[in-house]
Amino acid sequence: MKVLFIGGTGTISMAITRLLAQRGDELYLLNRGNRNQTLPENVRLITADINDEAEVHSRLEEMSFDCVGEFIGFVPQQLERDYRLFSGRTKQFIYISSASAYQKPPSSYVITEQTPLENPYWEYSRNKKACEEYLMQRYLHDGFPVTIVRPSHTYDERSVPLGVHGKNGSWQVVKRIMQGKRVLIHGDGTSLWTITHNSDFAKAYAGLVGNPKAIGQAFHITSDESVSWNTIYQAIADALGVELKPYYVSSQMLAELGRDYDFTGSLIGDKANSVVFDNTKVKSLVPDFKAEISAAEGIKMTVKNILAHPELQNDDPEFDSWCDRVIAICEKAKEDFYHE
Repeated sequence: MKVLFIGGTGTISMAITRLLAQRGDELYLLNRGNRNQTLPENVRLITADINDEAEVHSRLEEMSFDCVGEFIGFVPQQLERDYRLFSGRTKQFIYISSASAYQKPPSSYVITEQTPLENPYWEYSRNKKACEEYLMQRYLHDGFPVTIVRPSHTYDERSVPLGVHGKNGSWQVVKRIMQGKRVLIHGDGTSLWTITHNSDFAKAYAGLVGNPKAIGQAFHITSDESVSWNTIYQAIADALGVELKPYYVSSQMLAELGRDYDFTGSLIGDKANSVVFDNTKVKSLVPDFKAEISAAEGIKMTVKNILAHPELQNDDPEFDSWCDRVIAICEKAKEDFYHE
């Protein structure tokens, strides 16, 4: 098939790019060229900024596609632009939304595509919902061939999955574990979570590409494995061969002390909730889909890769100091409580 990805080199999309290239699709990536160095040789590049609509329109000329995949649309205005650019050019438009848009707190821990989209805690999630609503209106009123895909916590070989981290990604937490420092874990670490390796996600996504039954439908794609946050952090320590020293802080406290990190959204509006995803719907269209990389296996592979690539080891001294301050504040509060 002839496929165009807007982006195509991110955490979610890189594995899909590699898979479609491997199976022989005529794949184009439209991006600014910042991370194209390790792409398969048969991927075609259109170097442009998607935000420059006139430039993109010019670069596309009279091209049309079997599928266009949008990975970097976060607000409805960006999808309005995409509709102008691709209406009449593609037989399918797959939009990457987010499973964080599902109801928080959830009325049921089992999440299906029928779970309401309602997240009062995270603007990111509300914007994703608004993007979905716009696209479905275009489908219902104009026949725009939309498919919506909702990933949850998807990761790759460049960053380990975490609940609490700074603006530079996961490395500083990995480093704290290596150094024997206490590591912040939200709540008591027992809530259930689902992490999905991007290579597993890619298999289900690829099965939706060009599938007419996916038009006008929304799907989430996740692993079927649910693990606790304690299990996730312990797997990181095990991969490093060191002892884990967890320090538990309520999500509400982290949100109050870490407003610069928006833990209200990412924790209270997402990761602090126990959820189990039912993938029956996507499997009905992609029956061969099975997430095969366990949390422990995926984390081990990722840690090994990060340790082997210094360019992925981005120090975050500001976040490191913040962690120490949070622990000191909590320890002082405990001391004051017991002395009363």
